[in-house]
Amino acid sequence: MAAGKTEAPAFLRGLAHRDVAFAIGVTMVLAMLFIPLPPVVLDFGLAVSLSLSVLILMVALWIPKPLEFNSFPTLLLVVTLLRLSLNVASTRLILSEGHTGAGAAGGVIEGFARFIVAGNFVIGIVIFAILVVINFIVITKGSGRIAEVAARFSLDAMPGKQMAIDADLGSGLIDEAEAKRRRRELEGESGFFGAMDGASKFVRGDAVAGIIITFVNVIGGILVGTMQHDLSLMQAADSYTTLTIGDGLVSQVPALIVSLAAGLIVTKGGTEGAANEAVLSQLSNFPKATFVAAGLLLGIGMLPGFPLFVFMLLAGAMAGLGVYMQRLTKREKAASARAETERQRNEAASREDDLRTTMKVDDLRLDLGLALVPLTSGSEAALPGKIRSLRGLFAREYGFILPSVRIKDDSNLETNQYAVSVQGVEVARGQVRPNMMMVLNPADAPITLPGEKVKDPTFGLDAIWTDHASASTAEAQGYTAVDPESVITTHLTEIIKEHMPELLTYAAVQELIGNLDRDYQKLAGEIPGVSSAITLQHVLQGLLAERVSIRNLPLIVEAVAEVGRTTSNVVTITEHVRKRLANQICRSLTDPSGFIPVITMNNSWEKEFLQAVRMNGDDRTFLMSPQRVQEFVLAARQTIQNFAQKDEWPALMVAPEVRTFVRSMLERVSPSTQVISHNEVHRKANLRTVASVGS
Repeated sequence: MAAGKTEAPAFLRGLAHRDVAFAIGVTMVLAMLFIPLPPVVLDFGLAVSLSLSVLILMVALWIPKPLEFNSFPTLLLVVTLLRLSLNVASTRLILSEGHTGAGAAGGVIEGFARFIVAGNFVIGIVIFAILVVINFIVITKGSGRIAEVAARFSLDAMPGKQMAIDADLGSGLIDEAEAKRRRRELEGESGFFGAMDGASKFVRGDAVAGIIITFVNVIGGILVGTMQHDLSLMQAADSYTTLTIGDGLVSQVPALIVSLAAGLIVTKGGTEGAANEAVLSQLSNFPKATFVAAGLLLGIGMLPGFPLFVFMLLAGAMAGLGVYMQRLTKREKAASARAETERQRNEAASREDDLRTTMKVDDLRLDLGLALVPLTSGSEAALPGKIRSLRGLFAREYGFILPSVRIKDDSNLETNQYAVSVQGVEVARGQVRPNMMMVLNPADAPITLPGEKVKDPTFGLDAIWTDHASASTAEAQGYTAVDPESVITTHLTEIIKEHMPELLTYAAVQELIGNLDRDYQKLAGEIPGVSSAITLQHVLQGLLAERVSIRNLPLIVEAVAEVGRTTSNVVTITEHVRKRLANQICRSLTDPSGFIPVITMNNSWEKEFLQAVRMNGDDRTFLMSPQRVQEFVLAARQTIQNFAQKDEWPALMVAPEVRTFVRSMLERVSPSTQVISHNEVHRKANLRTVASVGS
């Protein structure tokens, strides 16, 4: 033997072949159904059955959650088969050797018979019947019903839970590994409760089999004793019934223990922790209940004929438990309060150094995991430059300067993860792989490349992270390859477009007004309302919410000043501004052929929408049943999706009176679709109707 090495014990070496040992064990259990066993072997088998039952109960008491004992249904089948095999073997001994005395079927059955029956087999029959009723009707039936309902609810909830996992994965809240773990746990939960539903039938069948075997043993034993061994009827009944009851009790006690374990497992539900933690920790939350229970016990003991001393003792114990629980709860609350106070003191001390900086909320912040920090540092880092270029892009396209994007590392994120926050609130997360390339297929066909399959964090498209060589090959085949910096920048761009109204703060509007010529500054200050800047801000936010550029701010100020003298309704003012910006809006919607593709509403929908509008001065209300609104949204979305599949985005043209209402309906299902009214069509614009909603 080589130096430094020691041979493992024989027991541990045998564990390497535990699969073979388990198969042999199951085969031996089956063999007991047919092979006669001597009393000594039968005693050993019955002791093993009882030991396994106790072990299963202890495990059921200690497991934190049911899925950690998902082998229980299989184990339940094995131990049930073991008990039935032992029943058959003991029946053979009782019928063949029962005339010789109480020890005919071994010491275990004799011990149960003498201890429970105590010389009177009628008492034994009653005790056996009670145990069967408790096991069969109370525990087994209840736990079986719980398992059945849990299995049904788990199966019904599976699609919703899977969709929630996919949604979290698509939004970047979890990674692929976490999604796989949750799916495995969901599948395991469904399979476990389904198996428990079926396994509960084993226990019920075992109880029924025990009753039948006991009945057969009693009748058969009496017949064998009287007809073959010349015993009197009373002698045969006493001898064989005593042995049969002992045999039945030896089987029913382990069955009752295993049934209790099954009940503990299925009733645990979503509670985590061992049984004592799950029960006692919750009971300790209500110490007042113990005081009320103590008072009731004392009241019962004072009733005529009741043993007062016993109930006083129990009442005192219950009250003492309540005092202990109350003190324990107070100590836990005090410890929690001290910990919270200490934490607040530490946080307050840490904020003292730079309180102003800590309290300042960043309009835009990009948090990076530790592995992504190199993308922002070094002479070749491209991410900061690409993010800075966004400010010029939005200034040209939408007419206002973005606030600076603060980039910082965050150790709470996963190493390859990034998060985007708008005004201090995290709005999106994603993951990129440094030094790799993301490959997407514009045709939305499966990508057959080596690498890690993921979802594009911006649009949720199927993608693969692969090396630069494979990405170059993919580009030659017509795929799109994107570096990590561009993935983050694209995601950030779409988030900014979605949150432009929030980013156009009061300070930003004041800065825009300050950049106007003096005449327009004066005109902006004369806009009617409580605050001219606030009114203008609301109008600009309404335009940006629909991706309308506010670059022509002088014209917008003019339009607001024009209509602001007659109304203070922001919606009415915004609609007037859109009418003045008709040329700009139509230019942004014109396709390369010089036409504006539009989707119209058929006469039925248009008439119904106009009838649903109620005018009360400047205020407009829209009265349409939710069912009809849903029908319109579904019809419009279907029409829009037919074009979206071809990457075409025609505008939806409606009557001026209903434009804002239609836009609010489509905002959630298709935010990229422009909704324009007839008033916003410039006189030189060329329209081309490509579809009609409802046709």
